[in-house]
Amino acid sequence: MIGAQILVTVALFLFAIRLLGGATNALTPSLEGVLDRVIVDGRSALGLSWIASYVVANGSIVAAVSLTLFESALVEPTQLFLMIVGSRLGGAAVVVFIGGFDYVNEEIESLRESMSLGILTVLLTHSIYLPAMVLGFLAMPRIRRADGHGHLFPDFEAPVPDVFSVLTDGLIATVGAGVAFLVAIGCILVSLRSFDHVLDRVDKERLRRRYISTLQDKWLSFGLGLVVTGLTTSVAFSLGVIVPLYNRGHVKRGEIVPFVLGANLGTLVDTLVVAVALNTSVGVLTVLTVLASGTVTSALALAYYAPYSRAIDGVQNRIIGNRSYFLGVLLSLLLVPILLIVLP
Repeated sequence: MIGAQILVTVALFLFAIRLLGGATNALTPSLEGVLDRVIVDGRSALGLSWIASYVVANGSIVAAVSLTLFESALVEPTQLFLMIVGSRLGGAAVVVFIGGFDYVNEEIESLRESMSLGILTVLLTHSIYLPAMVLGFLAMPRIRRADGHGHLFPDFEAPVPDVFSVLTDGLIATVGAGVAFLVAIGCILVSLRSFDHVLDRVDKERLRRRYISTLQDKWLSFGLGLVVTGLTTSVAFSLGVIVPLYNRGHVKRGEIVPFVLGANLGTLVDTLVVAVALNTSVGVLTVLTVLASGTVTSALALAYYAPYSRAIDGVQNRIIGNRSYFLGVLLSLLLVPILLIVLP
């Protein structure tokens, strides 16, 4: 039963990606004029994907849409790279806002307490992906838009059944490209949530007992976060395994940080799957560039873990303990991506 549900979920995800790609291609004439005014450079591309992650409360969907825009020649490789990074920055900040909703619903007494895990996630994500953005950006001039003579992998083919093309083309012709685009976004959300529902049946307590000793080694903890999140494509599942241990005092903050760093990289696996499903070799290479640069910066953070951990702890304690700093961080999370878009 679970196996059948997984197969249906994977099929729905692949169908949604193909539908998203087809709808984006059909909408290219309309989108081109809009995007030409909004995405004028790499900075605005970064800001747009960052703020879009807030709107849909999901960085993975924004990364998927970015890949379809690239496949339709609406954004350049460098802009795609920055949009994927922006989706990670925005996705991390969503955790902060979720904490705020918990406070509004009176599930947690203190606003700053409700957002403490979100602040930690933001600090970890920014401390890794901002340096990774600089590192990866240096490699981007080597990547060119595939235009018949610029393919990096000329024989690259994604083995997605043609039945999806028949279904997606028929749906686009029936309901129109705009509606099909929204349907594709909805199908991606449903498939991701369906997979989370399947994972809810996994015995998390057994996993906690099995891997609690692994968390005491920073490299093993990092690898575990990367593998679990990569295989399940679900941060909700991977953090659902580890966060209760942290909340109950079974693991220290210094032990959970490497796991979260690994999970941050593991979230790129579903983006890589989207690039493969769209059969875009440059898109695949761009995602791999983000993944590789993030791996390098994460490895450096772990190699110098003692000072890195102290710095993260110090900044988080300062933010949580000072009302002005706390409000400043919240405002910056809202204003920075907007300024990246609107500033000339």
